[in-house]
Amino acid sequence: MDIQQFEDKGLAQYSYAIYSEKSHEVIVIDPARDITPYIAYAKTLNAKITGVIETHPHADFVSGHLELHRVTGATIYCSKYTGATYPHVTFDEGMRMMLGDIVLKALNTPGHSPDSISVVLLHGGEPRAVFTGDTLFVGDCGRPDLRENTGNITAGRMALAKQMYHSLHEKLMVLEDDVLVYPGHGAGTLCGKSLGDADSTTIAAEKVSNWSLQPVTEDEFVVALLSQQPFIPKYFPYDVGINRQGAPDLQASLDKVEIVKGEPVFEENIVIIDSRPQSGFKHGHLPNAINLQNGGKFETWLGSIVAPGEPYYLLAENGTELEELIRKTAKIGYEQHIKAAAVYTKGAETMAPLPLADFREHPEHYTIVDIRMESEVKDEPVFENAIAIPLDQLRERISEIPADKPVVVHCAGGYRSAAGSSIVAGALKAQTPVYDLGEAVKEFMS
Repeated sequence: MDIQQFEDKGLAQYSYAIYSEKSHEVIVIDPARDITPYIAYAKTLNAKITGVIETHPHADFVSGHLELHRVTGATIYCSKYTGATYPHVTFDEGMRMMLGDIVLKALNTPGHSPDSISVVLLHGGEPRAVFTGDTLFVGDCGRPDLRENTGNITAGRMALAKQMYHSLHEKLMVLEDDVLVYPGHGAGTLCGKSLGDADSTTIAAEKVSNWSLQPVTEDEFVVALLSQQPFIPKYFPYDVGINRQGAPDLQASLDKVEIVKGEPVFEENIVIIDSRPQSGFKHGHLPNAINLQNGGKFETWLGSIVAPGEPYYLLAENGTELEELIRKTAKIGYEQHIKAAAVYTKGAETMAPLPLADFREHPEHYTIVDIRMESEVKDEPVFENAIAIPLDQLRERISEIPADKPVVVHCAGGYRSAAGSSIVAGALKAQTPVYDLGEAVKEFMS
């Protein structure tokens, strides 16, 4: 037996392949959009992928389950509550499947979503591991507020929080202490709020260190779970819908993206995502372009700033980065909305550097816009009287920013403020100067 973990660092997402030496079969759990790593893994073992398990219809990434089915003939398993429209076999409480001498048993563990399942692996007749999807994480559990308006079954956060309490305490905590826990996400995901850095754990370790497994009442648990959850990106409900249907094959979808080789023609009123480093962007860019730099969280912020279905242009500094970025958009299903993609480094618009000495001396002469998340602003205020508008809401709330003074935009480190200041500049530059505080914000933070 072998259990292989695959990690998408940008989305802090884990998927798994379970291999049986006895039957030379592989079952994949919660595959990412790109199925090539699973195909390659099976090939190295001279094994066949015979099954794909979806623990729930994911909100934060597009799954490759349907493409794996098409390419390998593998059967897709999911809960009946998913309402899946792709070919599948239901896999719910107490159901078992054989993988050579390995038994995989389903547990219905609602809480993160109404249709969540966990998968217990038994070997030699004993539980050895549990794949918990977005129910149990290292140091945390899944958030319960993503299914209020999407999915086959919608449910309020209060109801799901209560279900999470029972799933954790009555389904997972009762497993043997030495059972390995393989979660669907690690630290950095937006599907939980306080995940640990480890990529796996045990039931025993979580009983000791995980706040969500401590002996509290249901009411106390619900209050704790609902507090200080991270923001919900715009694309999350959209991806739930894609995953219930199954995504188109990745390469076929990428091939449909128009890549302009010559001078692109940009239609008005279509957002431009310029991924170049902020220094190059500030020296010259197109009007109303958003400087969303290529980085570890590019796809998350793309799906937070640009609404599902909204067309956009995608610009990059070179061809290699452009190809990389298009593939990143596909991880959240946004490749379908690219109006055109191009290598483009020109533009007559510029952004002047902040006169930092004057800002230090007279911050009251500026309108300061804090685009961090609400919890960040609450935990560590930086500037008194700053206007707090989280980056994911900035385009919709731009009218709340007055133009009677120069505007300074900041976040916690500079990545988000590059995007945020470009959004504000696009709207207000004709009326007042707009500056990006960038990394200089650190000198103002305690």
